[in-house]
Amino acid sequence: MRQQVVHNVQAVLPKGILPSASVWIREGAIERIDEGRTVDLHGCLEVIDGEGGLLVPGMIDVHIHGANGFDMMDGTEESIQQVSRACAATGCTSFLATSVSSSLEDLLSMVRSVRKVVGSEDGAKLAGLHLEGPYLNPKRKGMQNEKFLRHPDLLEMERILLEADGLIRMVTIAPELPGGLELVTYLKQKGIIVSIAHSDATYEEAKDAFKAGASHITHCFNGMCPIHHRNPGLIVAAFEEEHVSLQAIVDYVHLHPAIVRLMYRLKGADNMVLITDALQAMGLGDGRYLFGGHHVTVADGTARLQDGTLASSTVTMNQALRYAVELGISLPDAVRMASSTPASILGMNNTGSIIPGLDADLVLLDKDYSVKWTMVKGNRIG
Repeated sequence: MRQQVVHNVQAVLPKGILPSASVWIREGAIERIDEGRTVDLHGCLEVIDGEGGLLVPGMIDVHIHGANGFDMMDGTEESIQQVSRACAATGCTSFLATSVSSSLEDLLSMVRSVRKVVGSEDGAKLAGLHLEGPYLNPKRKGMQNEKFLRHPDLLEMERILLEADGLIRMVTIAPELPGGLELVTYLKQKGIIVSIAHSDATYEEAKDAFKAGASHITHCFNGMCPIHHRNPGLIVAAFEEEHVSLQAIVDYVHLHPAIVRLMYRLKGADNMVLITDALQAMGLGDGRYLFGGHHVTVADGTARLQDGTLASSTVTMNQALRYAVELGISLPDAVRMASSTPASILGMNNTGSIIPGLDADLVLLDKDYSVKWTMVKGNRIG
């Protein structure tokens, strides 16, 4: 049986940080965790010296569109594989391939490419699909291409679900649109997470959506009505609902630091998820790109349309983790937001924490949160 040990690490566990630990792995799963600098390595087939680095559970990105110059809406297996590799290189061991609003044909092409790659990923594992649109409100479209936005269509969704063959895990919609609540109910019955964004829902409309089964907010505060003291809107409705979790793009651009801390205080690490919402510029940097049918310019790491509208981000999961800590969130809680909370939301009971019995999905970070290596089920990448 294959046995490994990662020793000389600071391990971030659910209940805190072990300043000196060894993590034993057998057949791709965590076997046990030892505390202390002295450990008997006799007989272990593979010994990995962590050199005092920070060992965290593999991060899970529930919202990513592309990386390294590849957009997953390209409809090619290579695009999906490139994002898988980029995710692994930045500390992510699982991700949801995320669409943008498009024609049905282009969406189905993306779905087919994901189906072909599942189970043979080069890097991070595909945890499924996240459909961001096309049932979104033009008033809050953000970078979503308005020519593809449309009202919820149950027949169209049935066709998409049939093509996806169980891979769709999350759908972002605007529930105030005609047919929106019916779609929320339908998706909930299918076991799919219903998220809200690019929505102009009022407080009351949001409450109705949560009652119907919506339970998540995509890139909270972005693509929705801002809070007003006489019109609290979607965000306040979500803050009041204990079962509703929030996505946060922590990149010093999409959310003011005080807003990140507010979300954290109100929702806690168990209901707040770090995401990248990255486009294909992630890993490449500044330049001009075509994304969602729009010309996008990335300058100083910020992606915008020609009219100045923010167009996704270039942040990586390891950077988001670092920024969350810089903003005052404890490291164990920031790790929960990047790993165990998304795992819990997605029902991935085999990953997300450094606990015996779970998959050895691990990431070794240096003091600056740069990724030294990523491990997926005991296999090191990078």
